[in-house]
Amino acid sequence: QVRLVESGGGLVHPGDSLRLSCAASGGTLRRYAMGWFRQSPGKEREMVAGIGWVSWTDTSSTYVKPSVRDRFTISLDSAKATVYLQMNSLQTEDTAVYFCAFCDDCAGYVDEYTSWGQGTQVTVST
Repeated sequence: QVRLVESGGGLVHPGDSLRLSCAASGGTLRRYAMGWFRQSPGKEREMVAGIGWVSWTDTSSTYVKPSVRDRFTISLDSAKATVYLQMNSLQTEDTAVYFCAFCDDCAGYVDEYTSWGQGTQVTVST
């Protein structure tokens, strides 16, 4: 059973930046994907970004939702099994609960994620 620990949410002003972190532990961690999803009140959960990693080739592939691609960056420290979401130029519509997700031995497609973090609130407000 993989455990995910998130951190980094908070209250910021429009134009500010935040970095979310999520550390995974307990899995085999040889080929996996980690992603960030978000959900705001009245809306469905949506995938914001994902990154897949393969240990034996030490290669990764990333996905970032097109509408935030110029502002958000996902990265992975494979040695720490920790994924980061760097969010720049935050806008009020980025306000949501952000969830870290994990799937083992997978490519990282949206339906493959099986483990979820507790969620961290990001509020962008004037």
